[in-house]
Amino acid sequence: MLTDPPPLPPHRARLGDRSLFPELTWRSYLNHAAISPPSAAVLDAMTRAVTTMGRHGLAGYGAYVAQRRRLKGALARLIGADADELALVASTSAGLSALALCQPWQPGDHLVVFTGEFPTNVTPWQQAAAAFAVETIRLPIADLAHKDGPDYTRLDAALARGVRVVAISAVQFQTGLRAPLRALADRCHAHGARLCVDAIQAIGSTPLDVRAEGIDYLVCGSHKWLMGPEGCGFAYATPDAAAALVPRVAGWLSHPDAADFLFERGKLRYDKPIRPSLDFLELGASNVAGCAGLEAAVDALHQIGPDAIAAHIAAWHDTLEPALAARGFTSQRMPDKPRRSGILSAAPPADLTAKQIADALADRGVAVTTPDGLVRFSPHWPNALSEAPTVIDALDDALATLRG
Repeated sequence: MLTDPPPLPPHRARLGDRSLFPELTWRSYLNHAAISPPSAAVLDAMTRAVTTMGRHGLAGYGAYVAQRRRLKGALARLIGADADELALVASTSAGLSALALCQPWQPGDHLVVFTGEFPTNVTPWQQAAAAFAVETIRLPIADLAHKDGPDYTRLDAALARGVRVVAISAVQFQTGLRAPLRALADRCHAHGARLCVDAIQAIGSTPLDVRAEGIDYLVCGSHKWLMGPEGCGFAYATPDAAAALVPRVAGWLSHPDAADFLFERGKLRYDKPIRPSLDFLELGASNVAGCAGLEAAVDALHQIGPDAIAAHIAAWHDTLEPALAARGFTSQRMPDKPRRSGILSAAPPADLTAKQIADALADRGVAVTTPDGLVRFSPHWPNALSEAPTVIDALDDALATLRG
């Protein structure tokens, strides 16, 4: 049995250097808020995992159990948590669905979600609300996006009614609004509610410390700003928040000493309790290759540092935003830095649609997306600042062509 976790491939990540992406065909890839292309380090780690399992079969399993423990430690350092406060999950949706189902709901409870959110952080809560006779309170995310600062009036009124959970994204997928998590957590805790954060649009590009922000639950998938493969992610809970969960989802690995019966006679039992730690959500077989790739991606983030990455992306946006304004776009970026993120979105000029502009930019080798009719730019650490003038030139050419 191989027990030592395989070493990470010897790759070096450098800010503004895309040499780890030799197969990437785009002149400028600005879609990290959608899906990040896997780096050579990620591909090598995944290939190594599949090759190890192919060579050794069951004998290779132990090495990747140890590798997943190492991955949890790397992820925990990224968010200011402890490794034993994390559980590996298949995706943001899988993690949020489990947390929504496992809340200690009582008939007549209330929960708060926000209109304008990506459905990942709304649908699981709606399903749980329907199953447990919970009232869903929907508040407009626009309350937090006022230019002069968030308006908490409606949230405070909802909390005064008695709320068990407030669910929100750390960063909004359309506009890039960064939620005031500490203020939200303080309001929740003052009324006995818990704060659950969908962090997929934040972690990897926007520094986030779960303890400093007072977050109770957090879930993040790996394929956006973490720059890992699809089908992998993690969940976090404070020990108190984890202990409050009711294990309505569980699998054979959710028990303490779950695998004893595979090695000792007489250990096969069905009356074992479910572990009170959050890793009871690790139900069964794991994504070996995905976890290996995610570790390589997170290693690159640690090599550069979250603060350096955030500053690099902000410099990118500082170059691009005035150029967009000069060409008739309306930036959705917040005026104050604490509410900014890795996303810069802009409403297009009145005579053009976001899709027209995105398609024209794609023809010129620039990848952007168009959530809710906005043009969204989401560079990351591999995007050199020298790309920005190239993007602006491509935009000028696209606008000229579209206008005939």
